[in-house]
Amino acid sequence: MKTKSLRQDKVNVITLGCSKNLVDSENLITQLEANDYDVTHDSEEEDANVIIINTCGFIDLAKEESINTILQYASLKSQGVIDKLYVTGCLSQRYKDNLEEEIPEVDAFFGTLELPSLLAKLNADYKHDLIGERSITTPQHYAFMKIAEGCSRTCAFCAIPLMRGKHVSRPIESLIKEAKHFAKMGVKELILISQELTYYGLDLYKKRALAELLDSLCEIEGIEWIRLHYTYPSKFPREILEVMARQPKICNYLDIPLQHASDTVLDRMHRQTTCQEQRELIQYARATVPNLAVRTTFIVGFPGETEEEFQELCDFVEEMQFDRVGVFQYSHEEDTAGYQLDDSVTPEEKIDRANRIMEIQQAISWQHNHDKIGQTLRVLFDRKEGDYFVGRTEYDSIEVDNEVLVSAKDNYVRIGDFAMVEIIDAEDYDLYGRVITGG
Repeated sequence: MKTKSLRQDKVNVITLGCSKNLVDSENLITQLEANDYDVTHDSEEEDANVIIINTCGFIDLAKEESINTILQYASLKSQGVIDKLYVTGCLSQRYKDNLEEEIPEVDAFFGTLELPSLLAKLNADYKHDLIGERSITTPQHYAFMKIAEGCSRTCAFCAIPLMRGKHVSRPIESLIKEAKHFAKMGVKELILISQELTYYGLDLYKKRALAELLDSLCEIEGIEWIRLHYTYPSKFPREILEVMARQPKICNYLDIPLQHASDTVLDRMHRQTTCQEQRELIQYARATVPNLAVRTTFIVGFPGETEEEFQELCDFVEEMQFDRVGVFQYSHEEDTAGYQLDDSVTPEEKIDRANRIMEIQQAISWQHNHDKIGQTLRVLFDRKEGDYFVGRTEYDSIEVDNEVLVSAKDNYVRIGDFAMVEIIDAEDYDLYGRVITGG
């Protein structure tokens, strides 16, 4: 067994799951650095002796990844390769007692709102004055900004409220401070996230205040793109669309998970909306915001989903011609309303239905992309990969959407810069272009 070293602790923070988890990890890293810790994020080097795993507990696949990662580092701890192992995040919040019993190699488990306790375990002080001055692990030109924590919705398939609690908005003043901090760091794109953006402000201001927040963020010099993630269709505040239409900094991009299109399934899901209401909302959004790209996600295989109900979803996807679509296979989550229902759709049927939706969307995406050939679009470049510079238009978010590829042999751009790009070719999910001018 390796002898424990007396060297100063080096911490590697490993983030699993969504961008909201990433923000939590960035807050943790910021606090540790302020306490003079040497910290890395998702490092593949084996020079850290303290490992902190920020877990995801959203669906079965995410839980499995989190548990496998914990077991991997628990084995390294047993071998003496690392000295301390801590686990935080959603999985830890929800299954702490079980995890403590099953994986005793972990030194301590912490919930989603226990950052001060985790820091105390590391003999680090929680510094309140750092709020709004977060380090980022993303490339310097974009950052995620979490405007609220938790969710007060009661969707039958979702365990997020069990892990994150009820919706708690952050004050506009603190968000403006954080956005100005990011602008000074060189951030050009702010990606607004929470479990549910459209609920923002109801708890603090007794009204929906996302539109007011957006107007304030648009005034910050240096921020050029503001992107909205995770809006909710029921009682959607339409003034948000009016702000999008008149504020050029707000990307013509709306991420609005609809989850299904059959009224009977939507009712079992407790979504508080109907297919027709969703249709009218998307039609209104497209009429209000010219050239709006709509991204949505759907769940297939919800308990009791019949072939007829699934066909309603297929027909809806074909009708609405969404710009971006993601599909989840239903995951039977304990302590949710859906868990009381019979998980009757087989795993094979769920896979088949997910594939059928994506086949429909693939053809739609191919047509949308080919319609862009000959257009000149503003592109923000994220990285160089092989022979290409890779970027995104305002209609595409990081990691989940289409990309624009520009030959590095024939063009030059700086990572983190905008450029005007003429689209010269297209595939199902990617565009190819050449740089015309700087952006």
